[in-house]
Amino acid sequence: MSLSDADYHAKAHALLARIEAQVDAWLEEDVVDIDSHRTGGLLELSMPGGSKIVINTQPPLQEIWLAARSGGYHFKWDGAQWVDREGQEFCARLSRSASEQAGQALKFSAC
Repeated sequence: MSLSDADYHAKAHALLARIEAQVDAWLEEDVVDIDSHRTGGLLELSMPGGSKIVINTQPPLQEIWLAARSGGYHFKWDGAQWVDREGQEFCARLSRSASEQAGQALKFSAC
């Protein structure tokens, strides 16, 4: 499903804002120490132990890219959610990657 440029930017930036809000809530609740740094359409999560997860918007392709230790993933909007080529939902993939890299169960529920 193709989005207008405005819709893509709105959905992509809202997704990044929700991820940042979840990380901030975990910091406040002392769940896990993840630092986030956002520059435009790029969000970098610095995980415990020094690893990183990078989430990057790709406006020309209307995709969201996720880079983690487990690999790189590309997500497109399917009309209801961000999914990769294998049908994996973004929030589920991000939760799995963050859990692996943080060494504890983490669930991004507001993606």
